[in-house]
Amino acid sequence: MTASSPTPSVAPEPRLILLSGTHRVAPGLLSWPAWSVLRGTAAGGQVLTAEPAHPQLPYLREAGVDVTVVGAEPAPALARRLLKDARTAPVVWLSASDGDPELGAALGQAVLDADDPAALPAVEVLPASWDLPGARLLDLVAVMDRLRSPGGCPWDAKQTHESLVRYLVEEAYELVDAIDSGDRSHLREELGDVLLQVVFHARVAEEDPDDPFTIDDVAGGIVDKLTHRHPHVFGDVVAETAEHVERNWEELKAVEKGERESVVDGIPLGQPALSLAGKIISRQRRAGLDVPVPSTVAAPAEVDADAIGDLLLAVTDLASRHGVDAETALRAAALRQRDRVVEAERATKG
Repeated sequence: MTASSPTPSVAPEPRLILLSGTHRVAPGLLSWPAWSVLRGTAAGGQVLTAEPAHPQLPYLREAGVDVTVVGAEPAPALARRLLKDARTAPVVWLSASDGDPELGAALGQAVLDADDPAALPAVEVLPASWDLPGARLLDLVAVMDRLRSPGGCPWDAKQTHESLVRYLVEEAYELVDAIDSGDRSHLREELGDVLLQVVFHARVAEEDPDDPFTIDDVAGGIVDKLTHRHPHVFGDVVAETAEHVERNWEELKAVEKGERESVVDGIPLGQPALSLAGKIISRQRRAGLDVPVPSTVAAPAEVDADAIGDLLLAVTDLASRHGVDAETALRAAALRQRDRVVEAERATKG
């Protein structure tokens, strides 16, 4: 038996590979094609970057990939240099966090200006990692942290949960206006403003000396709640209609909140009066409590959204004519109804 001769090594193909990534993925978590290219190129070519503190450098060096940090130079000169070096051996360019947009444009121009385009090496863009859906939320958290930290924005740094309340309310109403307008760009902008309020409050909460929590705690809490209250999705409960889902939701919510003395407990009293009144009436009806609502206004002949809107408008006009603030009056009436519900519950239990 004759010994087989060693397989001759094949020199890596000359080419320029732009290795892009995202700062929203933990350093070192690269795709397998990216690791393959890096290790293969390191054996017979160059791996270059312009960032001395590139977050991937410690992990690449730990894996045996030698990375050379080039000096700062204008993008056109760097583009010509990379194309020249890649003619004889492969070159991997480790892109900066922003993707090096100036270098990309300069490479395109250098290819157009080349005297002999056929002599140029192949140029490839290889994603080393990708953003998952929701990854830009990490940017928002980072920006908020910068604004709130020393050296950031003085106005942001002095805000408290209490001082931010009015902005939260204003942004919520502006979001409602955007929804009503049907303007998609306006809707996207206002959703961002509301999201900012949540991230802002969570960042303030991190600094609480007694009971701090983070945006991850906030997100984790709502994930747990949604999972628990959707057993028809994440469990084995069957819910065939939206009504079934709503009933299951309320039952699970009641268990989570514990035993309440009244069905109207937990209703936020700071909400607009019309919403408050609707919530109280909804709670009493779901509980099967027959608590009449005082009425001095005849119902319209045909009840629909337009008729109800006109009726509310007429009542508001009536209040205005007599110097009564309709919002304040309705809030007081809603609270009186709340008291009647509590009394009816006590009478039932007694």
